Amino acid sequence: MAIITLGANAITALPAGVGGKVLQVVQTVKTDTFTSTSTSYADITGMSVAITPASTSSKIFIMVNLSTGNSSDRTSGYQLLRGSTPIGIGDSDSSNRVEATAGTSSESTTAGQKTVAFTFLDSPSTTSATTYKVQVICQGSTQTTAINRSQNDSDNSYNYRTISTITAYEIQG
Repeated sequence: MAIITLGANAITALPAGVGGKVLQVVQTVKTDTFTSTSTSYADITGMSVAITPASTSSKIFIMVNLSTGNSSDRTSGYQLLRGSTPIGIGDSDSSNRVEATAGTSSESTTAGQKTVAFTFLDSPSTTSATTYKVQVICQGSTQTTAINRSQNDSDNSYNYRTISTITAYEIQG
């Protein structure tokens, strides 16, 4: 089977010692809804995926796609974790900033939704089952962040019920 085809030339195998092959793919699809008003990071129920690497040299490529809704003019932060350890988060330069993998803000409506997408290439250095998950933090306790629906979730044709996914690819090291 060809990996790459360039015109009439096809590469059918990688040279010995070259990594990069996808060894396995595991995905979780979240179809139900979730809301949070937490001002500290909270697990998004159902947004986790477990993968067992074949080798300690394997890399795990994580792709996250969240469909989110926020209270009007509010922000939310999201972080990726391996087990209980945050990974792929930004640096904070003061006590007022929150380290996150991604963030989003709402517009002046509670009927809208946005897609928050991020990726991260991790080196877990293990052959044990490894769980990756996503957490959310809200700007304030009067704010609601919703997953797979708008914040107001009214029964109207302009409000959608959507899905969110987290996918883990094991890449040969």
